[in-house]
Amino acid sequence: MAGDPVDEAELDAELVARMAAGDRPAMTQLYQRHASVLLGLAVRIVRDRREAEDLLHDVFLEAWRAAKTFDPKRGRVRTWLAIRMRSRALDLQKSARVSRNSGDAALDTLVDDSVTASPDHARVRAALAGLGADQRKVLELAYFEGLSCTEIAAKIAIPVGTVKSRLAAGLDRLRTEIGLGSGVAS
Repeated sequence: MAGDPVDEAELDAELVARMAAGDRPAMTQLYQRHASVLLGLAVRIVRDRREAEDLLHDVFLEAWRAAKTFDPKRGRVRTWLAIRMRSRALDLQKSARVSRNSGDAALDTLVDDSVTASPDHARVRAALAGLGADQRKVLELAYFEGLSCTEIAAKIAIPVGTVKSRLAAGLDRLRTEIGLGSGVAS
């Protein structure tokens, strides 16, 4: 059973602070806590397990080097790591080394469904399941395929404005469902 999300976030922030001080066991603990989720994200984007494993290694090395710059006031460690993974995976996907594979696998294959999955994971999955197929599709193409609004419009044969409105509505609904409030930053 997962612990309190606040306690989990505090533990992660403590591990990163220890990493910033050169504590290798802290890096091992952080890896054990988040590697499966990050690997699932990378596999979903690049569709090649070996490439995803390489990315996972790179992301944790980058986290080790950047640990001193992590600011827990700006977000959670899990998000910090996931953003790094997504960015690296999309860069790799768009590079000449990886051909674009535009399969239509659903978001429900994104991450491991084990009992150890975080409460945040369950909330996000439930929120995604509540979206309409149209909103879910554009979110999937934008965030996990790395397509621009123009590319999405061409791929599913709808106007760019429709893509943008579906993205905005879908993200707004996810924020509301997850409890992050409106899309307007304060």
